[in-house]
Amino acid sequence: MTRRTLVLGGARSGKSAHAEGLVSDEVVTYVATARRYPDDADWELRIAQHVARRPTTWHTVEAPAPNDLTALLTATAESDPPILVDDVATWLAGALDDAGAWEGHGIGEVERQCGALVDAVSQTRARLILVSAEVGLGVVPSTHSGRLFRDHLGSLNARLAEVCDEVLLVVAGIPLRLREAGGSR
Repeated sequence: MTRRTLVLGGARSGKSAHAEGLVSDEVVTYVATARRYPDDADWELRIAQHVARRPTTWHTVEAPAPNDLTALLTATAESDPPILVDDVATWLAGALDDAGAWEGHGIGEVERQCGALVDAVSQTRARLILVSAEVGLGVVPSTHSGRLFRDHLGSLNARLAEVCDEVLLVVAGIPLRLREAGGSR
């Protein structure tokens, strides 16, 4: 049985919609990691579009702080409904924000939070689907903050892939199976 799935993809690749389609259960816990910015109409529209396509029987939990997500995953039971986390990249952006990493502070705290997330994912007993942006196919960002984000997300994705049973990459709406449940790691 597939317990943990990591769905990777680029911007607007269809990774979130594909991840949502992997769950056939009527009740799902949808964990939204994005922070809300009421002054950013485009961001609020993106969030509203995600909400609109989810079934009304899904329960949404907002977990914008790094500890929110790790605590939720650690507290799961095998009998809990499936959990879909969308997405790891916005979770990491929040961790970088909270640590002051953009200004060169708190990198150790970000690494600790990433380690705690990987541990929580590996211990999660409920069915878990994680969505994350794939950053390993892009150009080298021209800014320090861009490189910081890319490097930390690429490393975190690799660590999450190590503890997931199944890893998918969505390209142009087409899922490519990188690891099947029961496959070698």
